[in-house]
Amino acid sequence: MIFGLFRSGPAPSTVALYSAIVTEARRIDFYAGFGVPDTPTARFDMVVLHLALVVRRLRADPAFTLVLPVADRRRPQTLEGRVQELVEYFFGEMDQALREMGVGDVAVPKRMKKLAAAWNGRVRAYDAALAAGDTDALAEAIARNVLTEAKDRSGAIALATHVVDVDAALAAHPLDRLLAGHIDWPDPARHSPGITP
Repeated sequence: MIFGLFRSGPAPSTVALYSAIVTEARRIDFYAGFGVPDTPTARFDMVVLHLALVVRRLRADPAFTLVLPVADRRRPQTLEGRVQELVEYFFGEMDQALREMGVGDVAVPKRMKKLAAAWNGRVRAYDAALAAGDTDALAEAIARNVLTEAKDRSGAIALATHVVDVDAALAAHPLDRLLAGHIDWPDPARHSPGITP
């Protein structure tokens, strides 16, 4: 990660997109119906899961390396650049959250390294399972990461099924609306097994 690459700050649309991701990741349905624990670790993993799905959608777009019609030349000019800015904004938010939690300046870089490793591993696992159409492997990754603190991890398969729906919906989602943070997320209640943590 190259923090601070875009020194003028992230584009407002990047902030809006990240906000849409976080809002969906915090949706009560996941915590009240799929058994996701309401803990900092699980909330982090829910953000990672939804961010990974959006990044996957953007990376798969045919226009990923093409120049976008961006008025402000200080902003990323390609989808690739937008993805980088989005992920860097996420890590910037994590850095700030750690500091607000009282983690010292010396410890923050070590914690950020761990978060980066967690991000990379999870993205690879989710992407591989979705690319292979392997819902069982996806459920295993979700149980291992999102539900690691849960007493009952039986909601993993239902959450994986929902994630497959989200992946399909994002693939068909208009790019301009997605980049602006206007995302039509599928309703997780459709697959909720009604598990409370």
